[in-house]
Amino acid sequence: MKKHIPNAITCCNLISGCIAIVFAIYGMLSIALLFIIIGAVFDFFDGMSARLLGVSSPIGKELDSLADVVTFGVAPSAIVFSYLSCFDLHSLFMPFVAFIMAAFSALRLAKFNLDERQTTSFIGLPTPANALFWGSLISFLDEETDFVNSLEIPDTYLFLIIVAMLLVSSYLLVAELPLFALKFKHWGWKGNEVKYIFVITSALMIICPLAINFSVIGIAAVIAWYVILSLITRK
Repeated sequence: MKKHIPNAITCCNLISGCIAIVFAIYGMLSIALLFIIIGAVFDFFDGMSARLLGVSSPIGKELDSLADVVTFGVAPSAIVFSYLSCFDLHSLFMPFVAFIMAAFSALRLAKFNLDERQTTSFIGLPTPANALFWGSLISFLDEETDFVNSLEIPDTYLFLIIVAMLLVSSYLLVAELPLFALKFKHWGWKGNEVKYIFVITSALMIICPLAINFSVIGIAAVIAWYVILSLITRK
């Protein structure tokens, strides 16, 4: 019985991703983000439960990747697509560029399964981090319409900015870029300096936006800071 527990948790991740896609299609982007976060929680616990129960299996690894493609690839792409679909663009097909991210997420996960270098750190941006970045950023833009309107950026320019950022993040998914992982071998400061700095500063990034009602954008800021800090400390 216990051998099915990790796969059941992985399936909960997959279902969360499917629900996120549905809400994204209906324009409920904040709820879609919520289910991506729920999927990320399930994604964290499926691997942990497999290790604790000693029931890791090849099928579990493949199922995990398939679930991640949906929750952290297709779901955030659907959020971006839904947002771009509201723009006054010259073509109905232009918003579909959002699904480039889904393709690169799938490629990232395929590379991760074959790459033996990523046991204690990451090579390239992890798909959950990328999904949380886009989910929070687009949810913020969708909710804070007064702030977006105050920028007075035409739809075409805003579309190009979002697409440019999307292409950069898609590249980061598959780039040979070393990023630290929040995996602690011990709880002491020495050897974990970067991880503790990231945790403390990230908490401030989440708490400070709460004070000005911009809590969602704090998640995107944390992901951006994660990449920047990795670049600064990678040597």
